[in-house]
Amino acid sequence: MMCPCGSDLNYKDCCEIAHNNIMDVKTAEALMRSRYSAFVLANGNYLMESHYKTTRPVKEKKAIVNWAKSVNWISLEVLKTTNGKATDTSGTVEFKAVYQEWGKLEVIHENSKFIKENGCWFYVSAV
Repeated sequence: MMCPCGSDLNYKDCCEIAHNNIMDVKTAEALMRSRYSAFVLANGNYLMESHYKTTRPVKEKKAIVNWAKSVNWISLEVLKTTNGKATDTSGTVEFKAVYQEWGKLEVIHENSKFIKENGCWFYVSAV
């Protein structure tokens, strides 16, 4: 199967690597792409694990998974990345995620903040 993140790679060669071991994520953009794929696949465990501990919505995991399963994910477009490279400790990624809900096209357009702590990238919040 092709990776949902739009990388043109097979899932097993792309986001599945991150989903199996978050420590293998090398950049903020890679984490953002793996989180998008986790939404497409309704992988709630990874969505919680990759969300920074102080902003993680732990009690909402079931609701997030149910919502992720209820929509039709269409595409991801990365618009801009600032910092977030393997040698950085923070960065931002601006993206658009397109999905269909109740027959209507919707877009999540977000500039997301990421931090790397103890060698591991995490999503913090929208900027």
